[in-house]
Amino acid sequence: MQVLRHGCNDAREENAMIIGLGTDVAEVERFRFDDEKLAKFSRKIFTPEEIAHARRHRYPHERLAGAFAAKEATRKAFGHAIPWRLIGVRHEGSGKPYVALLGRAAHLITARGVWRMHLSISHSEVNAVATVILEADDQAGGVVSRSLDSEEIAAK
Repeated sequence: MQVLRHGCNDAREENAMIIGLGTDVAEVERFRFDDEKLAKFSRKIFTPEEIAHARRHRYPHERLAGAFAAKEATRKAFGHAIPWRLIGVRHEGSGKPYVALLGRAAHLITARGVWRMHLSISHSEVNAVATVILEADDQAGGVVSRSLDSEEIAAK
C-alpha cells in the first residue's frame, strides 16, 4: 500500500482523502470445491481469470477465499452490492493484487470520484482477509456523499 505524505508533488495526493473502506474475512474451508461445484459456484462469483489464478497455486482454495474476501471488501468500500462477477481481482506481475470493476460497474469509479483503489489480501489455512481502500481528491465536491442504489447501477 502506498503511504500518502504531506508536501508531495502530486496535487491529488496532497488533497487525497479516504472515501471508502471495506474489510472482509472468509473461511477457507468454504472454498474447497471439487471441479463440478467450482464450475457451478464460479458462474455466480468468480471470473475465469480468478479461477485460473487459483489453480496455478498449490492451495487454490486459499486463493479463492482471498478473492471472495476482496470482492466483499470492495462491495463494502463502495457501499453497494456490486454484482460479484463485475468485480475482478487481478494481479500485477509482482503478484500484487488489485481490483478491476468490470462492465456496467466500471462507472462507479468516476461516479464516486475514485482515483486510486488499494487492495490487500492475506490468507492462512483457516481464513482469508481482504481490505479495500478507496481514495479521492477532496476537491471533488462531495461526489461521494451517497451510495448508488440498485436501479442506478443496473441502468448504467
